[in-house]
Amino acid sequence: MNACNALARETGEARPGSSRRPASPVQGAGGARTQRGSALLLAMTILALVASLASAMVWQQERAIRVEAAERARAQAGWILAGAIDWARLLLREDKRSSGVDHLGEPWAVPLAEARLSSFLAADRDPTAEDLPEVFLSGAIEDLQSRFNVAALVGEQGEADPAQVAALQRLADLAGAPGDTAQRIADGLVAALAGDGPDAPLPPQRFEQLAWLGLDRTTLDRLAPYATLLPQATPVNVNTAAREVLVAAIDGLDLGSAERIVQRRANQPLRNLQELAAELPQGVQAEEARVAVGSSFFAVRARLRMDERVLEQLAIVERQGGGRGREVRVLWAERRSALDGATP
Repeated sequence: MNACNALARETGEARPGSSRRPASPVQGAGGARTQRGSALLLAMTILALVASLASAMVWQQERAIRVEAAERARAQAGWILAGAIDWARLLLREDKRSSGVDHLGEPWAVPLAEARLSSFLAADRDPTAEDLPEVFLSGAIEDLQSRFNVAALVGEQGEADPAQVAALQRLADLAGAPGDTAQRIADGLVAALAGDGPDAPLPPQRFEQLAWLGLDRTTLDRLAPYATLLPQATPVNVNTAAREVLVAAIDGLDLGSAERIVQRRANQPLRNLQELAAELPQGVQAEEARVAVGSSFFAVRARLRMDERVLEQLAIVERQGGGRGREVRVLWAERRSALDGATP
């Protein structure tokens, strides 16, 4: 019996009554295919994982490059805008050395139209300049004393000046603002500067901050072309002010007479207040503390367009000192998107 079993094992035949079956060739091939499929699936999974990791690394690297390029472009734009402000300061300083009269016929009053910076940098001499982005710069200098300064509403004793309040109300009437606009601004400024009580408003530093005194946006928008807020009381420059501002600054002056002054100064700027007095109607006098022929405060605007980015910078500068030592200092400056507005 044992010999039969040994023979059966050698020949691969099962003995009678045994449950063991010989291995099927078909089953062996199927197992091999299953193993190959599993290996292929595992390889594809690893390949997909490696591809995902590589893609993520490439994306992070590209993002880092874009962030670095954006930071570099912003820094370059900041340098250019700062240079534009410095150029305006130099222009104003040199202008004061030549004359004490400021009018709209001087070089500082001519706006700079949008110009390509490469045209000033001799780009054709640099073979790498073709790869540089197109950069365009524009700007303008505005005399802030061509507007009515609401800081003059409050006198040295911290009380509202009735004459200045009446002057601002004349301007508000011409601009279409409510009839209590001037008194509301004066009362708000007095309360803010006094700082009495927890309900006192914060002292505004810029014109749009007059909204802290309870003025609505429509009223401020109507006054914005004719009024400003400066650190100290200033006279109105009769060589640069609009006729509406002249009517506000000179008691008894009508729009027709103000228009004649505007036309007269276009041909020949007023060099002193005596020349202004000759242009006023009979019985109308200009107060020396409220009008002048020169200015100390200016707004400098610079606009930079680089590819899809547009940046604007606004700076308020004060021209102070005397003689060759005269300086033009920046009171404040801000940079913002061109979509935003700014009112000095």
